[in-house]
Amino acid sequence: MSLPKSTLPRLLNSRSAVFAITRPRLSLSSPTASTSFRAGTISQSRSISTRRKYATEANFDPDSVERATDEVDVCIVGGGPAGLSAAIRLKQLEQERGGDELRVVVLEKGGEVGAHILSGAVIETRALDELIPDWKELGAPLNQPALSDSMRFLTEKSSFPMPHPPQMNNKGNFIVSLSRFTAWLGEQAEALGVEVYPGFAGAKVLYTEDGKGVKGVVTGDVGLDKDGQPKDSYEPGMEFHSKVTLIAEGAHGSLSKEIQKKFDLRKGKDPQTYGLGIKEVWKVRDEVYEPGKVVHTLGWPLDYKTYGGSWLYHMEDNMVSLGLVVGLDYENPYLSPYKEFQRMKHHPFFANILKDGQCIAYGARALNEGGYQSIPKLNFPGGALIGCSAGFLNVPKIKGTHNAMKSGMLAAETAFQSITSTSPSPESESESEAENIEPIDMSGYATAMENSWVYKELKEVRNLRPSFHNPLGLWGGMAYSGFDSLILKGRVPWTFRNNWEDYETTKKASQVKPIEYPQPDGKLSFDILTSVSLTGTNHAENQPVHLRLPEEQGARARHTQANVSDYAGLLGRVCPAAVYEYADAEGAEVDAEGKKFVINSQNCIHCKTCSIKTPTQDIKWTVPEGGGGPKYSESQNPERCSARTNY
Repeated sequence: MSLPKSTLPRLLNSRSAVFAITRPRLSLSSPTASTSFRAGTISQSRSISTRRKYATEANFDPDSVERATDEVDVCIVGGGPAGLSAAIRLKQLEQERGGDELRVVVLEKGGEVGAHILSGAVIETRALDELIPDWKELGAPLNQPALSDSMRFLTEKSSFPMPHPPQMNNKGNFIVSLSRFTAWLGEQAEALGVEVYPGFAGAKVLYTEDGKGVKGVVTGDVGLDKDGQPKDSYEPGMEFHSKVTLIAEGAHGSLSKEIQKKFDLRKGKDPQTYGLGIKEVWKVRDEVYEPGKVVHTLGWPLDYKTYGGSWLYHMEDNMVSLGLVVGLDYENPYLSPYKEFQRMKHHPFFANILKDGQCIAYGARALNEGGYQSIPKLNFPGGALIGCSAGFLNVPKIKGTHNAMKSGMLAAETAFQSITSTSPSPESESESEAENIEPIDMSGYATAMENSWVYKELKEVRNLRPSFHNPLGLWGGMAYSGFDSLILKGRVPWTFRNNWEDYETTKKASQVKPIEYPQPDGKLSFDILTSVSLTGTNHAENQPVHLRLPEEQGARARHTQANVSDYAGLLGRVCPAAVYEYADAEGAEVDAEGKKFVINSQNCIHCKTCSIKTPTQDIKWTVPEGGGGPKYSESQNPERCSARTNY
C-alpha cells in the first residue's frame, strides 16, 4: 500500500487503513492509533475486524503484513545533531535554489527530539557557526560560556594539577545540555520544512530488488505482545522509500551495524572501540558554584590498566554536570562502571562540591573511541553513515558534536547535488521507474570528509587513545600523549592500531581479583534503580523484548553457562541500568550454573553497552516500540526542575 508521493498530509482510503497527518496534535483514541510529533500527527485507522483478524491468525508473520509506503527524497534515521544538521542543510540548499519540493524526513525513536541525547557537554561552535551563523539571535540554548579549564590527577584521597593538553582548551566553547540543544535544532529543521517524526524507530533496512543498494527503511511495528503476536492495538510499521538514506543513529546503532556488515564497510579499517559515559546533573550550593568552570581528571577510581577519566562542568543556574567515562576495553569482568562512578563522588574533590546538593538527573551512553583508524567506509549504494554512526568523536578533546554536525552537512551537500542532478521529483516517477533507478552514489561525501577539518583534527590525535595499549597502561599512555600533543603536535609518520574488539580484551574471572565496592549512602551515591528512575525510561512491558539472544534451542543456557562460569556475570555489572541479572534459581527455572538469566528490558536506557562488551557476543540490541526509552529532554530541562525526579 503506497501513500501519495507528494506529502503525508494527503488522505488515503483503502480496504484496511486510513492514513493522515493533522495539526494540531490528536489525542490517542480507539480505534485510531496515532503518534504525535511537533510536525503533526500520523494517524492510522484500522477497523476492529481487521485488528481481530491479525489477532486470530496462526503463525503470524509481521514481515508478510501489507504496509503503507511513502516516497521521499531523503530519509534520515536519527534525530541527533548529525541527522538534524543534514536535514537543515538540505533545506537551506533547496531555498538557495528557489525550490520547495524536496522532501526530507527525520525518523527519531525517542518520544521527542532530544529525548535520547546524552553528553557532558561542552560544545565547540565551529560547525554551528557554519550551519546557522545567527544561532544566538535565534535563541540557541548556549547560555553558559566555558570560562576556565583545568586538569587534575586523582589519588584515592588527594588531587594534583596536571599540564593541560592543548586539545582540551575550551576558550570560546559553551557548557550545554546537548538534549536541549538538539531539541532546538529540531525546531530549526521544522521551520525550514523538514518533516520530523519523533516516536518512529527505524527498525529495518529496505534494500533494492537486487540487494545491492539501500532504498529506505521500515519503522517499527506497534502493538505486538511479548510473543510477537498482534494485540488489538497492532499497527504495522511504515515503509519510507528514499533516494538517499542517511544513518544517524549514534554509536553502535542496529541499522549501522547491519549496513556495515552488508556492504563490508569495515574492510581495511581498525575495529571500533568504545567507552561508557555515565553522567549525573546536580544542583549545588551557591558557595561552591563557579559558572563556566571546566575540570577533567585522570586516575582514581580506575586502576592503571583501565582507560578512562571524569569531568565536572559548572553549567547555568547552579547546576553541575559530572561523569565518568570508562573504556570498554577493560580487562576485569568484576569491574562495574556504575559503581566506579558512585564511589568516585566520595573523593574530596567531588564530595566538597556535591555536599548538601541534589542529584536531579542520570544517564549513560556508549561513545566511540576508535578515532581516525576506526572510521569505516562512509558511503554505500543509496546512502551514508553520518555522526557517531561512523565515529567522529575526538577523544583527547572529549568532543564530537561539532564533527557530527559537519559530517551531516557534508552528506547533505552531496545528497542534494546528486538528487537534483540525476533524477526527477518523486511525483513524476512511476513505481516501476523508481525500482529501476540506480542507487545514488554518495562517495562524494566520503571525499569531502577526507578533505575537511574533521579528518585533519582526528588525524592529528589518532595515536593518543591507542597509546594507552601498552604494558605501563595509564603511565605509558600519559607519557606518550604528552610528548605527541605538546611537542610533536601529532605530526608523526606512524599510526598506532586498535587491534581488538572491546569484548576480546576481557579476561576470565579466574585470572583477576574480584573488586569490592562500598554501599551507597543515599546522599552522594545511590543504588542503581534509584538512578534509573531519574532517566524517565519506560517501555511497554507486553512487547517483544528488544534485547535478544539467538533463537535456537539452548542459546539461553549456553549464554548463562559461559557468562557465569567464565566471566562472573559481567553483564550484570557493565549495564548501567540493571537490565541484566543472573538470579539464583531452582528446578526448571535454572538456565545453567544454578542461575536464571533475566532481562529487565523495561529498564533499558539505550546505551548499547551490552552488545559491545558481552564476551559471548550473543546479545542483539534492536529497537523497541517507538517512543520508549529514556526521556533525557525532560530530565535535563531546567524549566521542568520541580523535584528530584523531574529535572
